[in-house]
Formats: sequence, C-alpha cells, structure tokens
Amino acid sequence: MRSIVRGALRSSPVLALISFLIWAAQPAAAQEGDDAATAGAIVCSDCHDVQPAEFEKSVHAGLSCTDCHTGATDLAHAEEKPELARVDCAACHSDAAAVKRTGLRIIQPLAAYNASVHARARREGKPAADCASCHGSHDIRRPADPASKVNHQQVPATCGECHGEIARVFAASVHGQAAARGLREAPVCTDCHGEHRILAPDDPGSPVFATNIPRMTCGRCHGDVRVSQKYGMPADVVASFEDSYHGLAGKAGNQTVASCASCHGVHNILPSSDPRSMVNKANLSKTCGHCHPGAGTKFAIGPVHVVPTDEARAPAVYWIRLIYLWLIWLVIGGMVLHNALDLRRKVMAPVRPPVVPVAARRPRMRFGFRLAHGLTMASFLVLAYTGFALKYPDTWWSRPLLAWEESIALRGSIHRAAALLMVAAFLGHFLHLALSKDARACVWKMWPNRHDLHEFRERLAWYFGRRAEMPKSPTLGYVEKAEYLALMWGTAVMALTGFLLWFENFTLRWMPKWVIDISTVVHFYEAVLATLAILVWHFYFVVFDPLVYPMDTAWLTGREVPGRSLEREPG
Repeated sequence: MRSIVRGALRSSPVLALISFLIWAAQPAAAQEGDDAATAGAIVCSDCHDVQPAEFEKSVHAGLSCTDCHTGATDLAHAEEKPELARVDCAACHSDAAAVKRTGLRIIQPLAAYNASVHARARREGKPAADCASCHGSHDIRRPADPASKVNHQQVPATCGECHGEIARVFAASVHGQAAARGLREAPVCTDCHGEHRILAPDDPGSPVFATNIPRMTCGRCHGDVRVSQKYGMPADVVASFEDSYHGLAGKAGNQTVASCASCHGVHNILPSSDPRSMVNKANLSKTCGHCHPGAGTKFAIGPVHVVPTDEARAPAVYWIRLIYLWLIWLVIGGMVLHNALDLRRKVMAPVRPPVVPVAARRPRMRFGFRLAHGLTMASFLVLAYTGFALKYPDTWWSRPLLAWEESIALRGSIHRAAALLMVAAFLGHFLHLALSKDARACVWKMWPNRHDLHEFRERLAWYFGRRAEMPKSPTLGYVEKAEYLALMWGTAVMALTGFLLWFENFTLRWMPKWVIDISTVVHFYEAVLATLAILVWHFYFVVFDPLVYPMDTAWLTGREVPGRSLEREPG
C-alpha cells in the first residue's frame, strides 16, 4: 500500500491524501498483510525492472523477494538498507521438510558448500564463489535447462568467470572439446572437482587428491565399460594402472607416486596422437623423466598400460605369466599330493620315535649352515609379508604395515632391508663353502642323480602299500635336494628382478621398458611359487611330518631328531 501512496504522490497530492486515508482506516493486521502481499510484487518492481523479469523465468518464480532477501524489514531501497542484498539460500535448501515438499534432488548442499575451499576463503574475507556466483541470482534455472549456469555445457564458462586461464586450457583439451560438442559423458569441472564440496587438491578428501584420482576421478569414466565401448576407448587402462607399482603404491598411501594426472596432465589432457600431448611417443621420455631421470634415452619407451593378459601389447609378459601359472599349479599340486600320501601312510602305520638325548643324536647341520638358514628364514618371512602387502594393500593384514606409508614409506624400507639381509646370508653361505671343505662336500651331495629316482619309486611303492617297510633315504634325499636347488634358483631370480625394480632409474635409462614389465611379473609369480613351496613342502617336513612333529629342531641344535633317523640310512 505504501508504494501506491508513493505513486499517487508523484501524480497528484490530492489522490495521495485520499489513498493514505483509505489505508489508515484499515485495521493494523490488514495493513501489515497488505505490505507483505505487495512487497515482492509491487515495491521491488518499482525500482528493479530487470530482476523481476528474470525472476519470473527462474525455478523460484513462485516465491516472493523477501523469501530470499530475509534482511528486508521495510520497503526502503537496498542502498538505504544494505541487508536487503543478503540472501539466505539455507532457509529452504537446508530444511529437510522443504526439500521433501519441493522434491529437491540435493540434500544439504549448504553443509557441503561450507566445507569447501570457496566457503573457507569467504570466511577469511577473501573473494570467492558463493551460491549466486555459480547458480546465478534471479535467473536461476534447472541444471537440465541449456540456459542454466550449471548446465553441463555451461559449467566450464561458469567456473571460468573466476578461473579464466584454467578454463582456456581446458577448452583446448580432449575433455573440453568433447563437452563443447555436447557429449554428456565428457567430464567438466564439477565431474572431477565436485559441485558444492570442492576441496583443495592437497586435501585427502578431495576427488583430485593424488591417491584418489585413479578411482574417484579418472576411473569413473575410463573404468566404466559402457563409456569405454561407446567411445572406443581402451577398457583396461584403470585396471592396468592399479595393478602397476604406481597404482599399488598409491592405494597403499604413497602420495608422491605418479597418478593419472602426473603423466596425462590435469586440465591440458590431449590425445596421445597429438604432438602436444604429454603421453605422445615423442614426449614420453620427458614425461617419465620428471620422476625417472634418463628414462627412454637409450631405448624408446614402449606400451605403458601393460596388462599381463594382453598378448598383443605385451607378448613376453603374457607368456611368462602363463608359464608361471602352469608351473605353480603343477609344482604345488604335486607337492600337496606327495605330502598327502606321505601323511596318510604314516598315520596308517604310526611309529613312536625313540627318546634320544640331544648330545647322542647324529650331526645334521653345521653352525655355518644354521647361521645361513636363520638369516634366510628371517629375511624370507619379512620379504613375503612386506611384498604381498604392496600387492594387496586393501587387506586387513597389510593395513598395520601401511599406516606409515604416507610419511616414511615404511613398507618399502623394510622390504629392501630384508632383501639386503637375504643377499648377505647367501654371500655368507658361499663364503662358508669357499672356506670349508666339509661344507663343499655336503653341498656336492645336493646334485640330483639316478638314486633319487630309485628313492622316489620306493617311496611311491610304500605309499600305495606295495612295500611293507618304510624305505630308508640317504642323508640328503630328493626332498632336501628339491628344497636346496629351488632355494638357490628362487633367490637368484628374486634378487635379479628385485634389484632391477629397486633401481628403476638405472633400468629405464639403460634398458628397454619391457625389462621392467617382465621383472614385475617374474618377481611376483616367483614370490607366489616360493611362498607356497615353503608352506606346503618345507613346513610339512619340518613341522607336520608325524616323525618330527611338533618340529624338526635340527636347524636349532644341529642334530637330527630321532624320528627322522628312522627313515635315514646310517652315516
């Protein structure tokens, strides 16, 4: 009503007086209701011609101005009352009842925004985006509306109002060009950084935090089979990365290891066929050289996303893996069958070993062998635990070890220290052989011969009941020979591949990249084979064999246990 009086006053003082008297004669409640009803429809439009027109097209068209401008206490202009410009989006968007009543799709956007870098900057008095910066003020449209500032195609331009240079770089990227063509699957700013809860890249909760990028950001599209098939993109790049050292170390908590963005770029991602791309063949040496100086200087860097099951891209890796898988099944399967037959026969015809004092038992392991065995045993257990913890960082048993990976890379340091200890144990073993004639004579007996086949046949005959008495084995039979020779071979293979992976800068500088790929697959599958052999073969004969249970203590006392003497030839 006050606006009517003001309008009448401008046209005729008499008309204004009549209008005022009519208004004054109304009850107070009617006067207040009249003001409330006309505040948005009449008063605001008297001074603000553009905003009401925009407002009528927005999603808030059914509201009044004072629903948002909650600081309005009278009908004065915004210049006279600055609080009129204050907008309270939380009044509706943080109200659960309002969300349910209006069918809003996003719940608690204000809480998410308050945790963002934008809100933090505003609390510190710095200029930063608020709700209106991204959604607009009066002309707020639904995201599906092409005219909306938060429409998928409009997001880069909206963010570019503050981040202009980044928007320019993004527009030239493969993602920016795809988004400009209207491809909905093409990521824009909000797909990678989030919408309301935008966090700094160094915040562990951010989707663009180094260790979150593969799964939470790039993996959303490049790990989606539907998107990959639709646009003809490789479907295994995320899986191959996660299975690589970079991916495994990232999942374990290492924040300095390379992620997708380290190699492909951030906003400037281009196809590998583009000469400007960081992953173009001509630029791979420079890209990898940021972390691995000299990489690719002698040999061109080959395929990066190597999948062991892809014969076309990595034939050597494919066949080596396949051979190891067959070898593991045949060797470990044969060990399980052999030990099951041995256990069955000894349970069927149990033998009670005699009680013999330790001093009266036959010598079995000299001190030099026991020392090498102790160092090897300790280092092997540590190597197995720390190595498989890298391969399976999400398991419950690996988490305690990886708790400090972010700060001090504890797992890697322990693993390498254990590797040096094992190498030292074997160097000490060879020194022992060089200095001791008796030690050399013992090791010479480890070479296989035809008597081993005879021993094996006699044992099979006993296992299947074709022989009544348990056969006598030589002091070093095929059981010990198999263990010793496998240990020598496995240690050499693990040491060679381990050092190639440890000193990867040297390897990438002087050797082709496929050396790293082969070393990775050999190191893992040899570790699997060795660990299973220890558990199935060695543990049976030193722990679970009924003749020595609960343990063959020769590795501690150096003397043969009485039970083992029952199946050994004298001497």
